[in-house]
Amino acid sequence: MIKHQKHALIAALFSYLFFSSSLWASELISAAKAKIAPHQAMYLPEYQTNKQISLAMGKGQVLLVDFWASWCGPCRESFPWMTNIQAKYKAQGLKIIAINLDQEKDQAMDFLKEFKPGFSVLFDTDAQLPEDFGVIGMPTSFLIDRQGKIRATHVGFHEKNIADYESAITELLAEKGE
Repeated sequence: MIKHQKHALIAALFSYLFFSSSLWASELISAAKAKIAPHQAMYLPEYQTNKQISLAMGKGQVLLVDFWASWCGPCRESFPWMTNIQAKYKAQGLKIIAINLDQEKDQAMDFLKEFKPGFSVLFDTDAQLPEDFGVIGMPTSFLIDRQGKIRATHVGFHEKNIADYESAITELLAEKGE
């Protein structure tokens, strides 16, 4: 599938999902049934440092991996929340990684200058990761446990569900690693 078709599909699905209810799992998937997150060894450039970062570098932490784009309205609401939640739970082992999917990096840079994220932002301008993760709308977030397994997914961002989002994060943070 060509990149433009992928982006058109994502935009169409986003429109549907934006007007539907959140798809955040009300309960975490059990560790035994959860799948390992794809592409953990793939390196992408980080906005803050321009260093190459991979998801594997977060192993041992709880990761909230958020796929976003500059044109995404709900992303404007989720970024301040993610900055706050990162600060609140960083010491307990939470790491938020937002992966930008804009083809034009300048658009993402304008967004980032406005929102000044307090978490890691990576650039995937070639859209290498979203298909294997199963991204179907913007934003799509994956909650990954300390062993690298996807334990919850949510599409969109809804302020009414913030308590549910935080509850899933704290539940994973409370789990003891192997």
